[in-house]
Amino acid sequence: MTILQLKYVIAIDEECSMRKAADKLYVSQPGLSSAVRDLEKELQIQIFERVHNGVVTTSAGASFIAYARSAVEQFERVEERFLKSESNRPTFSVSMQHYTVAVNAFIDTVKEYDFPEYQFSIRETQTSEVIDDVKTLKSEVGVIALSDFNKNTFKKVFADASLEFHELFTRDTYVYLRKDHPLADSEELSLEDLKDYPCMVFDQGDNTSFYYREEALATYDYKRVISTNERATSMELMLGLDGYAVGAAMLGDSLNTNELTAVKLKEDEMLTFGYIVRKGQELSDMGKTFIEKLEKHKEV
Repeated sequence: MTILQLKYVIAIDEECSMRKAADKLYVSQPGLSSAVRDLEKELQIQIFERVHNGVVTTSAGASFIAYARSAVEQFERVEERFLKSESNRPTFSVSMQHYTVAVNAFIDTVKEYDFPEYQFSIRETQTSEVIDDVKTLKSEVGVIALSDFNKNTFKKVFADASLEFHELFTRDTYVYLRKDHPLADSEELSLEDLKDYPCMVFDQGDNTSFYYREEALATYDYKRVISTNERATSMELMLGLDGYAVGAAMLGDSLNTNELTAVKLKEDEMLTFGYIVRKGQELSDMGKTFIEKLEKHKEV
C-alpha cells in the first residue's frame, strides 16, 4: 500500500468515475485501474463497484477511504512542513474551547518567541474539533475544560483517540452577567434565580450530546437558551439581552469583558482545565512555554 494508491482511491471516490479520476490525476486509465486492483487484492476487499455510468464506492470501500483521507492529510502536513518549506519558519499551533485565558497564554508565548519569521496558528472551536485537531496533528496542544459530569466519559474518548489529558487547575462555577444586570449585585445566585433570562451556550455542531458541552451544569433544564459559536457574539448577546453564561470566572481583559462581571453560583460543579496532546508526545519548547503561560493565568 502506498500514499499514491490512497490518493488514487480518494480521487475515484470524489469523481465516481475512473476516467474522470485519471484525467484529474494525469495518469492513464489502465494504470489507475491496475493500481486499484492491486490495492483491493492486498486489502482483500472490493473498494469500488462498476455501474453503467461510472463506479460507486462499496460500504467496505467507504470505510477504508475515510482512513485513507486522514492518512493522506497527515502525510501532506509532514510533506509541507519538512519537504516543501522554502524557509525554516518556526511553527506552532493550538486548538481550544472558548476561553480567553488560553488566548492570553498564546499571546504571551508569541511575544516571548519573537522570531523574524514564523507560522503560528490558534483555533477556537468546538470540543470535538479540538480533539480531532490534536489527534490528526493539526495542533500540537488542545486546551479543554472538563466538568464533573463529563470527566469520566472523556477519559475514554481521549484513550480511544490516543490522547493524554494533563490537568492544570480546577475552578468553581460562576455566572457571567453584564455589570448593570438586575442581578449583578447579588453575592450568590441560583439557576432558578436566572430562569427568566436567556442562557448563552456554545454550539457543538453535530455533537449534541451533553457530554460535549464545555459549560458546567450541562444537563440543567434551561428555559431560554441561545447557542453561539463565538465568544464575542455571546458577550454582545449577554449585554443586549440581559443574558448570562455559566463558566469559571476567567474573563481576562480582552474584547468587552470589562463590561461583564461574575457571580458565584449556588449549584456548584467543578471545572477542570487542562491540555491534551498525542499519547507519548514530547512538547516542543514553544509548547512547554505555552503551558507555563497558561498555568500563570489560572488565577485570572
